[in-house]
Amino acid sequence: MSKRPIRSIKGTQDILPDQSFRWQALESIIRDTMDKYNYHEIRTPAFENTALFLHSVGEETDIVSKEMYSWEDQGGENLTLKPELTAPVARSFIQNNLGGLNPINKLYYIDSLFRRERPQKGRYRQFHQFGIEAFGSEFPEIDVEVIALAMSTFKNLELNGLTLELNSIGSKDCRDNFRKAIKEYLKPNFDKLSETSQTRFNKNPLRILDTKSPDEKRLLKDGPKISDYWTSDDKNHFNEVCELLDKINIKFELSPNLVRGLDYYTRTTFEVTSNLLGAQNAICGGGRYDGLVEQLGGKPTPGIGFAAGMERLLLADQRNFEPTKSQIYIVGLGDSVRSLIVNLAEELRKNNFRTNFDVLRRSIKSQMRDANKLDAQYVIIIGEEELSKNIATIKDLSSGDQKEIPFESILNHIKSLPLK
Repeated sequence: MSKRPIRSIKGTQDILPDQSFRWQALESIIRDTMDKYNYHEIRTPAFENTALFLHSVGEETDIVSKEMYSWEDQGGENLTLKPELTAPVARSFIQNNLGGLNPINKLYYIDSLFRRERPQKGRYRQFHQFGIEAFGSEFPEIDVEVIALAMSTFKNLELNGLTLELNSIGSKDCRDNFRKAIKEYLKPNFDKLSETSQTRFNKNPLRILDTKSPDEKRLLKDGPKISDYWTSDDKNHFNEVCELLDKINIKFELSPNLVRGLDYYTRTTFEVTSNLLGAQNAICGGGRYDGLVEQLGGKPTPGIGFAAGMERLLLADQRNFEPTKSQIYIVGLGDSVRSLIVNLAEELRKNNFRTNFDVLRRSIKSQMRDANKLDAQYVIIIGEEELSKNIATIKDLSSGDQKEIPFESILNHIKSLPLK
């Protein structure tokens, strides 16, 4: 009796070769855009000390209370697979004294994250994000650059139907006063709130503004707005962000109930949504977190960033990608030609030609069928007869034209062909 095959874990996915080329194309565009804005890649470990997320994300958030993959290792250390990337990047920023090396640090990442949430379309338990973190400036110019970088990336990805939503959740004093006001407003209707919102009422009342319930949205419509509690500095900062976005023709919608779910955010918050993704339509979220570095033990350092889900970007991407095709396929038959074919394939590859040859010792008919399946442009045919004459037959698979070329001229002839 055969053993039952081991399967992947629920909420994870294999990215197979017929899809990985789409990921590579996406990553290439992201890296090119980051380079133009002079952002540099940072890579952090897959797991961190659990305390990092308790201190940054907040013990009362869903991520920490329900979703993290945490364990105690053999040495008694509490470790967690990273559920988000801002805290690990901030930890690295502090640990490696990046602020002491440069007054401004512009960093980006493309990485895997882990959360044990309910799997659904475009959302997995191991998922991928790209994003940026910019440390060092408290001024609106960097807010605008970060938003412009996000929108430029999506433009370069040719994404359509996008909306940029913008808000400010103010400084700590602003949020403290707003929390009191929103709790006072909702208290008489506490019994009408969903179980989730009732939990948030006591732990993190700002998150109630995230509600998807139509009844709760109607209730909040007449409630206090966080903008009513902005300090004068909060107001001036946000107004300048809006003015600068207008200057560079980035359209946005003011969204007074837009908050970020993590404890470390301050002032500017933004979200990019797509009309191609249905109810779960957010593809990017970000904002300021001016207190995070100090909260994690570093020197007071303002910061701002965003993160975008790679899986969700691919869902929104309507372009027709095509995998890289083989340019040359070497068809061979007979024991005596084998070493010649291996040697020729390596020579072509060293000259940057995408080359395949048969490794199953099949018939010429089967090899030609394989060459067509791989969309090769040309085949080089070498059999016993060609070997005896010191020539190869080179055939154009699209036109059917073929030529006999001496072995010593094969490379130069291939170089002269109109290859894609």
